Amino acid sequence: MAKKKESTLINMLVALFVITAVSGGVLGLVYSLTKDSIAKVELDKTQRAIDSVLVTDKPIAKYEERVIENLTYNLAYDDQDQLIGAAIKTYSNAGFNGKVELMVGILADGTINKVSVLSQNETPGLGANMDKPKFKNQFKGKNPASYKLFVKKDQGDVDAITAATISSRAFTEALRLAYDGFMANKAEFMNNTPIEDETPVEEEVPVEENNEMEGGQDNE
Repeated sequence: MAKKKESTLINMLVALFVITAVSGGVLGLVYSLTKDSIAKVELDKTQRAIDSVLVTDKPIAKYEERVIENLTYNLAYDDQDQLIGAAIKTYSNAGFNGKVELMVGILADGTINKVSVLSQNETPGLGANMDKPKFKNQFKGKNPASYKLFVKKDQGDVDAITAATISSRAFTEALRLAYDGFMANKAEFMNNTPIEDETPVEEEVPVEENNEMEGGQDNE
């Protein structure tokens, strides 16, 4: 009887090993077959975001990409090599559920043209509403030189998302990062000269858990 049980246990372990190996192989195969398509979808999504945030009455002749201190600047120039603005891929790690990535179009004079949400994992119906026109369109045409990119609870000019102050703060933090970086490097951008301290893509930073409550109020 003991031998029969031992045999059954061995058979179960062998079967489990085979299933695990086959599953792993299938997942690896699926990934290898789809990774190029996934990369293309992400690239197309990014390009659409770049195009959408820099829609102006000035035709764009070319883009030039710069990566500086973990921000990606897609600089737009006219046919006279005059800077029109930049589509900046920016981020904040301070969202309620982690990282928030935006594409923000900033014109040569520092005015925010348009904002597109690239990725976020905020709470549906609360922080996820950052992608709704009611929230993100309030920044269009605003210049942070005079428009304070902080929520009103923090003495700024931004109307926060209802019951999602933490998510709103992450959104505005990402915008401030993009604006400050653009203004700090504007002279080089306008002269179309390379910047020496360009850096690689950011490293992931651990995110501290926030205490935003679902259901109507922030726990602060």
